[in-house]
Amino acid sequence: MLDPSFAIYFWGFLLLYGTVMYFISPSANTLSAFFTGTDNAGKPATEWALMCSIFISWIFAKSVTNAANLGAAYGVVGGLAYATYWLSIPMAGGVIYWLRTRHGATGLVPLLMSKYGRFAAISFTLAILIRLYNEVWSNTAVVGAYYGNPGQYTFIGAALLFTAVTLIYSLKGGLRSSIFTDVIQAVLFVGILTVVLFVILPTHGVGKLLSAGEFKLASGVDLLLVALLQVLSYPFHDPVLTDRGFITREKTMLRAMIAAGVLGFICIFAFSLVGVHARLEGLPSGDNMPGAVALAFGAVPYLLMTVVMIMAAGSTLDSTFSSVAKSIGQELPLMAGRAPGPRAITIGMWTMLAFALLGNLPMIAGTDILKATTVSGTMVMGLAPIFLLAPLVKYSPWSFHLAFWPGVILGMLLAAGAIPASWAIGSGKYALLLGTNLYGLLICFAGFLLPLAWQRPSAPAHAART
Repeated sequence: MLDPSFAIYFWGFLLLYGTVMYFISPSANTLSAFFTGTDNAGKPATEWALMCSIFISWIFAKSVTNAANLGAAYGVVGGLAYATYWLSIPMAGGVIYWLRTRHGATGLVPLLMSKYGRFAAISFTLAILIRLYNEVWSNTAVVGAYYGNPGQYTFIGAALLFTAVTLIYSLKGGLRSSIFTDVIQAVLFVGILTVVLFVILPTHGVGKLLSAGEFKLASGVDLLLVALLQVLSYPFHDPVLTDRGFITREKTMLRAMIAAGVLGFICIFAFSLVGVHARLEGLPSGDNMPGAVALAFGAVPYLLMTVVMIMAAGSTLDSTFSSVAKSIGQELPLMAGRAPGPRAITIGMWTMLAFALLGNLPMIAGTDILKATTVSGTMVMGLAPIFLLAPLVKYSPWSFHLAFWPGVILGMLLAAGAIPASWAIGSGKYALLLGTNLYGLLICFAGFLLPLAWQRPSAPAHAART
């Protein structure tokens, strides 16, 4: 353990982080600034700012921790498996570009209402609210782990303090504040991550690190295949990503998402090598391999790793708050058939506060952060045909529901341990997860296509009556 006298630097940085972010964050005085990230004059974010924002918002604290944990468990195969999720970003960019330029989409919720009806939009919104709820506890728990063990007052106190300082500057500027601070967090994250890797990785050399692990189904390849399947649906239930797909020009957005996806893949894979190092060193497996590795090198590397995690978690949490504010303050009125009122920002701010309070309950209770990715990714597998095949649809609510709800049910059955063992593919840890995602995806695509056999030629106008 660290010398207790050194702890003041950890708590001091957490307070310094919150103070600096609050004072440098711009305020949002208009609906477009608070919900779509423009400045108060209506000018959208630049391509550089958008790329940084997408990149760092998807470098979740739980993600870099999961990447290192999987690197420790499976070598480079585990790192590749988790990094594959970052292909979701260019996937989302390509689909959104297509929907915007060829089909006039202005957002995912309006698109769902026009093609699948109001109840489809409501169902989708509930799914993304669950996703956003999971983002709160799964990121604050990672920060808390650098201050104590789960359940300890230092663990819970650090997680709650981190939540509070992030909430304060998020209330000030909404999405505008989030994008602005994301640029700073992205630059600092990459710089400090480079230092951390420079300290840790030369111990074994690149060649030895990259040769660790086996490309076998039971040695992490099953999770790699799960990630490839979930890339088809996973990005569409993350408003932190998709909200940014509609706030700039189409080509600007597409370039930013491709660059962010490539950079994210590289960074996540590079960070997984921290876990590979732990594997080669024979360190005992655990839920926080980055912390264990950094602690083995001493107090300063451990402090640097803490800074990396706070930057990663902060960028995700402020984006989560801005997304949930938009969902309730702006999109909920649209689903009710009316334009957002003058109190939309106030409603969004109260929603942020509610999620900050309630979203930490699982962190206090304690749960596995990897489940926030794999289980939720399984539950939304039905979104793949809903968005990938949307251009085939004139107006077909049944296509949405016969694709969406089977995925939700299979995800719930998987979480409850009720999927039959015969669905497993291979014998590895993720064999049942792989089988559920493969067979489930086929079921969801079949359910989506079935109603199109008798689709009527009428259309979007019917959405208002559904």
